[in-house]
Amino acid sequence: MIDFNEEIARFQPSNEVDKTEDVIYNNDMTDLADILDLILKNAEGNDNSR
Repeated sequence: MIDFNEEIARFQPSNEVDKTEDVIYNNDMTDLADILDLILKNAEGNDNSR
């Protein structure tokens, strides 16, 4: 039978996973929420000039 506590004690995370995780979290990409926020701010700015 599998001893989960023993397996967890021997577990070593993959370096590739750690590196990938760092790249994903440190990458400042524009997402859909950022784009919608920009569109709304531009629309509000145009409405005030009328």
